[in-house]
Amino acid sequence: MVSVKKIAVEDTYFIRQEILRKGMNLPYTFDGDDAEDTFHIGVYEREKIVSIGTFMKRSSGVLEGAQYQLRGMATLNEARGKGYGKLLLDFATKELLKLNITYLWCNARVVAVKFYEKNQFQIIGESFMVAIVGPHYKMYKTIKNENN
Repeated sequence: MVSVKKIAVEDTYFIRQEILRKGMNLPYTFDGDDAEDTFHIGVYEREKIVSIGTFMKRSSGVLEGAQYQLRGMATLNEARGKGYGKLLLDFATKELLKLNITYLWCNARVVAVKFYEKNQFQIIGESFMVAIVGPHYKMYKTIKNENN
């Protein structure tokens, strides 16, 4: 059975370490993890968290309007290709609609760009380097049209 729900920040740490920070001398905790308007989502497969994402109220510096940043999205290797990332983003979109958020944005690793494009994200600007991690693109998705 698969379920999606909000989780505690501590529940993100294992996957962040295993997938996003493995072999890297980088922190697996993020500035803003405990902010009042930050929330974390987990996808469970048979009661085990297999996919995570953190959503922080932050400006992209490029977009106008209410926005959140997606950080630390990752899925365990054995759970990839099952649509869990899409489930997580769909759940987050519903939560962000309740908050009247216009845009969700992220700094996407180059290897994840196609995934985000399949989920209605668009690239903003040129690629950029994140030390130790590699090339990224800033991407965004419209959550709520400002005219509605």
